[in-house]
Formats: sequence, C-alpha cells, structure tokens
Amino acid sequence: MTHTNPSLIDSLPVDWREARLLGRLDLGDGPTPILVEGGVVHDMSAAAPTVAALIETGRLLASDGRAIGDLAAMAIGVEDRAPSLLSPIDLQCVKAAGVTFAVSALERVIEERARGDYTRAAEIRGRIEQALGGSIRSVVPGSPEAAQLKQVLIEDGLWSQYLEVAIGPDAEIFTKSPVLSTVGWGAAIGIRSDSTWNNPEPEIVLLAGREGRAVGATLGNDVNLRDFEGRSALLLSKAKDNNASCALGPFVRLFDARFTMDHVRAAEVALRIEGVDGYVLDGASSMGEISRDPEDLLAQSLSEHQYPDGFALFLGTLFAPTQDRDEPGRGFTHKIGDTVTIGSLLLGTLVNTVTTSAAAPAWALGIGGLMQNLARRGLLSS
Repeated sequence: MTHTNPSLIDSLPVDWREARLLGRLDLGDGPTPILVEGGVVHDMSAAAPTVAALIETGRLLASDGRAIGDLAAMAIGVEDRAPSLLSPIDLQCVKAAGVTFAVSALERVIEERARGDYTRAAEIRGRIEQALGGSIRSVVPGSPEAAQLKQVLIEDGLWSQYLEVAIGPDAEIFTKSPVLSTVGWGAAIGIRSDSTWNNPEPEIVLLAGREGRAVGATLGNDVNLRDFEGRSALLLSKAKDNNASCALGPFVRLFDARFTMDHVRAAEVALRIEGVDGYVLDGASSMGEISRDPEDLLAQSLSEHQYPDGFALFLGTLFAPTQDRDEPGRGFTHKIGDTVTIGSLLLGTLVNTVTTSAAAPAWALGIGGLMQNLARRGLLSS
C-alpha cells in the first residue's frame, strides 16, 4: 500500500490554533467525530456518534466533548495506522456543482468536441476561444445577456450542453460519491486503470446540515476522467464516481467570526502536482471568478430535494490543465505516483498520491458496517 508522507501540522490552516476544526479520527476502534479547538483534539462521540449527527445536534463546542490531546503532539497517520485521520464527513451525501467557472466551461466543451480524444484538444481550444473571446467571463448565468450569447453561439454552431449549465439559469448539480466512500488527507486517490486523459480538480467544499445551511468548508479533489466524459456526458458517473476518486480534508473549518462565507468567496486555491518522473505542474483556482455564488449553489442543490443527514457540496474549479506532460498537444494527464497538493491559507492543505481505483484500498465500511461498529461501542441510543 502506497501513501504520501505529509506532515499533518504543516497541512493545517495558517491560524489553526484559532480555528475550529471538525473531522474524524480512527483511534483504533472505529471512526470517531472530533473537534479541534485551541489546538486541542476533543472526542465528540459522547455528544453524537457521527459528524452528521453532531451537526444536527448543534453541539459543536469543545465543552461538549472530551479532550484527548494537543493536535501537535499526536502522532496521527493515515488509513491503517492508529490514530488515523479519515475523511472529515460521514453520512452526508456528496454533491458537486460542475462548470461553475468560465475556463472550466470551455474545457468541457473541448472534451465534448474532441469526443475524449486528447490529440484534437489544442486545435479545438483555439477555434472556440477565437469565437468566444473573453465574453463568457463577464456573463451572469441566467441573465438576458447570457440568453443573447447563447443565441449567437447556436447560430455559429458552437452551442454545447456544458455552456447551457455555465451561463443558463440552472446549475449542474450531480452526485459525486456514495455516502462514506470519500477518502481523506494522506490517502491514495484513484483513477480508472483504463483512463488515458484525466486530472485533479481542486475545489472548496461546503458542508451543510439538513436545512441546507452551510456550517463550514473544507478542501476537495473531484478527480476527473476527461476521456470518459468527453466521449459522452452520459458517462459522467464513470468519469466521476470510482473507488477513491473523491478526497476531502484535512478538516472541515467551521464558520465563526474568524472564518465566514465571505472568506470562501475570496479564497485562492493552489494546486501542485509532482510526478515521480520529475514533472511539476502548478495551478490555481480563484473563487473570485466563480460564475455562481456559493449560496446560490446551495439553494439549487436543495431545490425539490432533501438531505436528512446533510450534504457536502463541491463548488467547482477554475483549474483546467492544458500544459503538455509528454508529447506536444497531448496536454496533461496523471501518472501513477503523482503527488497532488491542494492548499488554501485558511483551510490548510489536502495531500494525496495517485494510484488506480483498482489498486487503491477497497472501500469496505458502508452504512451498515458503521452502524454495527457504533452499536458495539455503545454509541447508539435506543
């Protein structure tokens, strides 16, 4: 089993001792919700057995838990080493908003036109950018100006289903990953072994309760297979939902006076990919360029839908990798062993190493298994 070897302390928010961080640890007997406050880790399982239940109780204070040690002094590992840091969510549905940035929209159109063939991407990108210019960046989705641009693109034969969700009234909201299947900081992330064109998607992820109110935010990697989705949008589930293809962490930072939704709106998300072949790619995603406000995306996620255990919502990414890795014109794709680092000052750093979904540790603990574990530990009330 191959893992990254990051330092958890180095992966925390710059002001982590002043932040309130929600997450999960496996202390050796199973997943345990924790709250880090003042730099001290508190076991919150007596207040609620899961992160989802803890949010619904509203008992998100250190006084509701039991202090188990200073975070800096705890030797926390990943996956098969106790105590190990897990993905910070558990029973929440994992949703994702797609094509929320202009550059991302153009890359989706390129994938569609190329039919998943990376060799055609450069030529198609140039043609579409020439036709669109910079106009799509300034268009407000669902506005009269957006409708006018849509008509122009239709007349030029350039309209796409991806542009529909980029500038139309309805956001693309899809289910990214099954409940309990996400992986956390330091874990291996998986791409399908039959994919030849893929990339990470560095994003901010909101965590919301059942009423749809966001309680905090974390970092996420919405691992994406460009060749699968490019061949057909109906292959979105194969492009997005595979073993270990959704990473979150290291913690959810709870909203308070020091960290608000406005900090999310202004956040800069940095990305670095380092290959065992010496390849390095640096990228960034600025939330200031998002086309739809995070609160609007939350509201659209709840439109005629309910999430009794809450939900996590990926907000999308500006990052669209076009830098060639091998031969000219091929663009970027992952190689096994790549280290992916996603960071933002107030949320910390999410670090994972790329493997195939087949080779990544199998997802073994489902909802039934978790309930049995909690019952054995006496954490479920009658």
